[in-house]
Amino acid sequence: MRLVFAGTPEVALPSLRALLDSERHEVVAVVTRPDAPAGRGRRVERSPVAALADERGIEVLTPAKASDPVFQARLKELEPDLCPVVAYGALLPESALSIPTHGWVNLHFSVLPAWRGAAPVQASVRHGDDITGATTFRIVKELDAGPVYGVVTEQVRARDTAGELLGRLAESGAKLLLSTVDGIEDGTLRAVEQPDQGVSYAPKVTVDDARLDFGMPAAAIDRVARAVTPDPGAWAEFRGERLKLGPVVPAESEEPLAPGEIRVERKRVLVGTATDPVVLGDVQAQGKKRMSATDWARGVRIEAGERIS
Repeated sequence: MRLVFAGTPEVALPSLRALLDSERHEVVAVVTRPDAPAGRGRRVERSPVAALADERGIEVLTPAKASDPVFQARLKELEPDLCPVVAYGALLPESALSIPTHGWVNLHFSVLPAWRGAAPVQASVRHGDDITGATTFRIVKELDAGPVYGVVTEQVRARDTAGELLGRLAESGAKLLLSTVDGIEDGTLRAVEQPDQGVSYAPKVTVDDARLDFGMPAAAIDRVARAVTPDPGAWAEFRGERLKLGPVVPAESEEPLAPGEIRVERKRVLVGTATDPVVLGDVQAQGKKRMSATDWARGVRIEAGERIS
């Protein structure tokens, strides 16, 4: 089939590579978000999907909005049979959805109808799910509500960060997407409507969502920290300044500390919670490099009773 692939970040690359390397299909163009500032220097850079397309000599379309008439006219000229989508990052109007013969098929990183929305993997980790997965479905007007073609499942490991879990799902999801495209082409795959029960939503994670509340139980703090790693990254305040924090580890059966209270030991730094303390991992103070919590604690000379909030 003739494919126009839509995607933007690195997590979309395994799927794009799988389709590019397929002998059955031809990726005639990619659609991605426009070049944008990135990194500390805020230099304007191509998206990872655009960069890979450039390497492979494939046309790159970067509409500011998918409703752009110029973009839609070019999409019609390309005559795609199907448009696979992985983390494109923009809404698709019905006028664009109707262009490819078989519509647009999205790879979503949850087992739908659970965790519809922008941040399904983060939500799965934050809420302590044991199992998650990826789903391919036909895009319709309603958010992530289209009929399902296929599903793969993945165990959420005890110490998974959102980044680690998403990395595994990107790989297994790429295989699912390729098999879905194969099945649509040969007519062996039919989409099944999602059930009405079990619908949940995972909105985009904000910086405010990533602030750790040490008044919560240790297990909940642990899940939040892992859910926002690597992006946008967990944080709290110490001495009135923001302190970036890596994942923490609950420390069972420890002497209780008040929520946020810091205790420095020889090989670790503990912070009190509503239950047991947690052990800090990496720490990054404003204007400083990332370092171990013990190195940070020695440098700032924490006084008895000081707290992180």
